[in-house]
Amino acid sequence: MARAKGKDGDGGWKKFLWDSEKKQFLGRTGSSWSKIFLFYLIFYGCLAGIFIGTIQVLLLTISEFEPKYQDRVAPPGLSHTPYSFKTEISFSMSDSKTYESYVKSLNKFLDHYNDSSQGGNTPFENCEEVPTGYIARGPLDDSEGQKRACRFYRTWLKTCSGINDPNYGYADGNPCIVAKLNRILNFYPKPPQNSTVLPEELQTNYNKFIMPIHCAAKKEEDRDKIGPVNYFGMGGFSGFPLQYYPYYGKRLQEKYLQPLVAIQFMNVSQNMEVRIECKVYGENINYSIKDRFLGRFEIKFDVKS
Repeated sequence: MARAKGKDGDGGWKKFLWDSEKKQFLGRTGSSWSKIFLFYLIFYGCLAGIFIGTIQVLLLTISEFEPKYQDRVAPPGLSHTPYSFKTEISFSMSDSKTYESYVKSLNKFLDHYNDSSQGGNTPFENCEEVPTGYIARGPLDDSEGQKRACRFYRTWLKTCSGINDPNYGYADGNPCIVAKLNRILNFYPKPPQNSTVLPEELQTNYNKFIMPIHCAAKKEEDRDKIGPVNYFGMGGFSGFPLQYYPYYGKRLQEKYLQPLVAIQFMNVSQNMEVRIECKVYGENINYSIKDRFLGRFEIKFDVKS
C-alpha cells in the first residue's frame, strides 16, 4: 500500500508537469500559454513605450551643454598641486627621493601648459598678457562650433615653472605649489570692488580684473616660521585674471586651461610643522567650516634639513 501511494504521488507531479491525455504543460494547454505570453508581451511593451516616451520628452527639455538647474552649485573650490595625503608636504632637502613624487605631480600637471600643447591647430588664441575683463564666446551650445580659449604660458610661473629649476625649489627648502580655481560651468568670478577687504600685502597690487589669492600662517605663533611668499601668475599678479572666464564646459572647450598662480614659500622653518592657509578673495567667493576647500585650502609643510 505504501508503495502504491508513493507511485501515485510520483505520478501526480509528473502529470502536473506534462499531462499527455489533456496535452497540458503545468496545467495549461499550448493555446492558454500563448494567450498569456501575448498578454504580457503587450503589457510590458506598453510599459516600456511609456517609459521611453517620458525619457525622450525629458531629454527635449535638457541641454547637453549646460545643466538645467545650477541654484545648488557652490562657489568654486580652491585646490593645489601637488596634492598629498592629509594635505601635508613633508620632505628632506638632502634626499631627492622624499620630494620626487611632488616634482612628478607638478610636471604631469604643468605638461598641459607647455607651448607645444597650445600651438598648431589647437583651439587656443592669444589674449592680453595683462589682466582684462571677461571674454564672452557666445551661447552655451554648438551653434558656433567649438569655443576658443586663452593661452596660459607655463613661463609665467617663473621659478615655479620647472623650466629653470626642475626641482621646483624643494632641493633648497623653498617649495612651490600651484593653485587653481576649480571649474564651474558659466561661472563669472567677481573680484573685490576695492582693496580695503584684502590683506595689507595685496592692497598695493590691487587690480579690478584679478581674483587675488593670499597665503599666510594659519596660526599666529607660526607667522615667524615662514619667510617671504612669492606669487607668480599672469602679468606678475597674485591672482586669477577674468579673461579666462566663463568656462563653457568640456563639450565646447575640450582643451580649456584655467589660469594658475604659482606660490613659493621662502625660508620655511626646518624640522618642524608649519600650517599655512591660502584664500582667494571675491564677492561671490564663500568660505565654509564644513568644506575646507571652498575658496581656500590649508597645507602643512614639514621641511627636514
